[in-house]
Amino acid sequence: MSEARPGALSPAGPAARRTAGSKLLAVLDAFTRDRRALTLSEIARATDVPLSTAHRLIAELCSWGGLERDPDGRYRVGLRLWELGALAPRGLGLREAALPFMEDLYEVTHENVQLAVRDGVEVVFVERFASRDAVAVYTEVGGRFALPPTGVGLVLLAHAPAEVQDEVLAAPLRRYTAQTITDPVQLRRVLAEVRRAGVAVSDRQVTDDAVSVAAPISARGEVVAALSIVVRGSSPAAVRPMAPGVRAAARAISRTLSGGSAEG
Repeated sequence: MSEARPGALSPAGPAARRTAGSKLLAVLDAFTRDRRALTLSEIARATDVPLSTAHRLIAELCSWGGLERDPDGRYRVGLRLWELGALAPRGLGLREAALPFMEDLYEVTHENVQLAVRDGVEVVFVERFASRDAVAVYTEVGGRFALPPTGVGLVLLAHAPAEVQDEVLAAPLRRYTAQTITDPVQLRRVLAEVRRAGVAVSDRQVTDDAVSVAAPISARGEVVAALSIVVRGSSPAAVRPMAPGVRAAARAISRTLSGGSAEG
């Protein structure tokens, strides 16, 4: 997806009114999944600052390790940011707890096994397993996607605060395939069913050949993440046999996160 991220820094407005910190953050925010390597000029345009200012900001970030320069002169996100990102509690602790169970699911199915959290009105994928023969998906670790079309997104949205659900349902729902739910009334019914059933099924809502089943992961009574399997298929029947395994793995991860206490 190449859409702007919610909460992304806007380059609009006089640069002089922005703090030095906001300018540095704007430089980092210029990098996306679709724009992994940028030139000095591209960064200056994206952040709405003069070339001289962009050069100074980039030099500071390179010195700190937040950016790295390629031999061709373009800049990429540096390893220092990866090190900091690994400290995020929703990434590190969750990932460590989930990995053994994700590996088990992958060994049994050799399909796409995904772990995701909610950030605002988007899904952020924090881990993924997939074989070369698994159905192609848009997922990548650290990548973002809209909540409503994905299995993990349906789970996370179903258990999100009411104000988050209202915000998502009030906005236009993007259509990816003919199966994508774009009617907010229908989507609200689906979310209620997800809460009732304890699992979510996304039937070809993102691509025409992929179906997913997802279950919630809880910590101390609060849904903090979602686990899913994505398979090639043309109906929910493709993932129905895998639903118990996904639910069991999600509950096991929940127990691990909660220190071994039973989760409902």
